[in-house]
Amino acid sequence: MELTTNNEKQIGAYVAEDFRTAAVFSKFKIDFCCNGNRTVSEACKAKGLDETRVTEELHSILNTVSEETIDYQSWPLDLLIDYIEKKHHRYVEETIPVLRQFLDKLCKVHGTRHPELIKIRELFTTSAGELVSHMKKEELILFPFVKRMVEAKLRHTVIESPQFGTVENPIAMMMHEHDNEGQRFRLIAELTNDYTPPADACNTFRVTYAMLDEFEKDLHLHIHLENNILFPNAIKLENALK
Repeated sequence: MELTTNNEKQIGAYVAEDFRTAAVFSKFKIDFCCNGNRTVSEACKAKGLDETRVTEELHSILNTVSEETIDYQSWPLDLLIDYIEKKHHRYVEETIPVLRQFLDKLCKVHGTRHPELIKIRELFTTSAGELVSHMKKEELILFPFVKRMVEAKLRHTVIESPQFGTVENPIAMMMHEHDNEGQRFRLIAELTNDYTPPADACNTFRVTYAMLDEFEKDLHLHIHLENNILFPNAIKLENALK
């Protein structure tokens, strides 16, 4: 069933029902925290925003299709790579600045009463830097080689040996880096009490914890697609081409 938007609905209600909408409001610099009692229509008029554009982005977020029933195993490797880049890599790139902004605000306002926020920000900042570097290595080195292997198989051509020797070498590095990020987010989950905001939490606090929770879930699926589907099948493909 398609979810609809309602421009007379209060911004705070949108965020309370689906925290992902906070990213849309943040993008348009609409305050969903202290001024969450305004409607979307009122906020757009006050800021001179295109109400239709804001509504369309909210509608898109609210109607994101669940991925639970997708059979990724059946996908060709080049299609899976394109999906990982456009879905998961783009999500990481777009979400990092928003989360860093929220964590900076939380540390500034609530850091004294909640010192765990300082450590959470430190861990997330490190993770963000490592993930950006990790994804670039995949996009510039590993993924293009896997795509060349797919093309070689389709065209029955010989592929040149890569500088890294075998695809297993960069894959081993990527899997090691996946382990590091998994460990960092386990620490973040512990520090946030499994992303449970404290009793005195404001809207920004709640949204930040919800976004961190979503970020970890996305990371888990992202790593699953690579570790359990893309990487082993890339190794099989390389062996088949020998």
